[in-house]
Amino acid sequence: MKAMKQPHFKAIVEGLLFASPSPLSLEKLRKLLPEIPRDVLSTLLHELTEEYNTRSGGIHLVKVAGGYQFRTPTHLAEWVARLKHAPAPKLSKAALETLAVIAYRQPIIRSEVEYLRGVDSGGTIRTLLDLRLIRVAGRKEIPGRPLIYATSRNFLELFGLESIDALPSPEELGALDASQAEAPAS
Repeated sequence: MKAMKQPHFKAIVEGLLFASPSPLSLEKLRKLLPEIPRDVLSTLLHELTEEYNTRSGGIHLVKVAGGYQFRTPTHLAEWVARLKHAPAPKLSKAALETLAVIAYRQPIIRSEVEYLRGVDSGGTIRTLLDLRLIRVAGRKEIPGRPLIYATSRNFLELFGLESIDALPSPEELGALDASQAEAPAS
């Protein structure tokens, strides 16, 4: 294969990121582009991220779900929604509550979710599985060997999180609720 100059590498990485329907990790890019040294690839990703984020355009490059992906800034959501034919599925209050319990307590079994919520959560868990926001992470080694649930990569992508560690702490959420309660109604 003919040796390419480094400036072409940036265009190749940018093209792959643009064409990929899901975030591409550094390791996945390394497998796709073995001719680019790891440190050069890492530098290119950093440069692309800076270029897109400093230009304040309609897209930016973010690190999400363990990889890199082009995203539309949230302040453009109203206009991007016009492009979409099907509205994004709305999650019920029960689904959001169940998802939060699983996200913050994972890995967790259904009976623990139900204990924390105080209601049967089987249907809600099935819905979250169907939406691919949670996944079965195995079975717990207790009698009955119940399924263990955890959030999925789709969950990270949907909420724009690099990893589950990027979730706000319960204290941060409490401070957010308090500040919203103090804000004057518009």
